[in-house]
Amino acid sequence: MTAMNPSGTLLGAAFPRASGNLLRGAIIIVLGSLLLTLSAKIQIPFYPVPLTLQTLVVLLIGATCGWRLGALTVIAYMAQGAAGLPVFAGTPEKGIGLAYMVGPTGGYLLGFVLAAAATGFLAERGFDRNPFTAFAAMIAGNALIYLPGLLWLGALLGWDKPILEWGFYPFLLGDLTKAALGAALLPLAWKFVGRRNKHG
Repeated sequence: MTAMNPSGTLLGAAFPRASGNLLRGAIIIVLGSLLLTLSAKIQIPFYPVPLTLQTLVVLLIGATCGWRLGALTVIAYMAQGAAGLPVFAGTPEKGIGLAYMVGPTGGYLLGFVLAAAATGFLAERGFDRNPFTAFAAMIAGNALIYLPGLLWLGALLGWDKPILEWGFYPFLLGDLTKAALGAALLPLAWKFVGRRNKHG
C-alpha cells in the first residue's frame, strides 16, 4: 500500500505495476481535474433543472482512485479555480477565482473534497464492488456535498430564505439518478478489470 495508490482501489487493480509511481499519480491528478472541468461545462436537460455530471465525476474519482488521490485530484481542481482559471460551472460568466469560490456555491465546492475522500475511503473497503453498497457510498458522498453547501448558502444568504428550495430540492432527483448510475458502473468496472487481469 502506498499513499498514491492505496491497495483495494479500482485504479490499483487496473494498473498494479504502476503502484507507488509519483509520475502516474500526477498524471491522474491532472487528467482528473480536466475531467472535472469538462463535466462542469456540459449541461444535460433534466427535470426540474438541467444537470451536470460533475458530482458523479467527483464521486467516481474518489471511488476509483482512493481517498488520498481522489481528494488530491479535487484539491488540484480547486487550486486551478482559485488561480483564476474558468474551471467551475458558470465561469467566467459568473466570475472567477476566489470571488467565485466564496459565492453561493462555495460550500458545495468544499463538499467535493469531502465527498471524494469519503467515497474513496469506502471504496478502499470494498463498497464499490456491489451495486447496493456502491449506491450507499454514492449517497454518503452526496450528503457530504450538500451539508457544507447548504450551511454556507444559509450563512451567506440568510436562514430566512428558502435555502432547501434553492440548494437541495431541485437537484435531488438528478443526484439520485447519478448515484444509481455510479453504483451500476463501479461493479461492472471491477468485473472488467478482473477478467482482464485473469486473462492478461
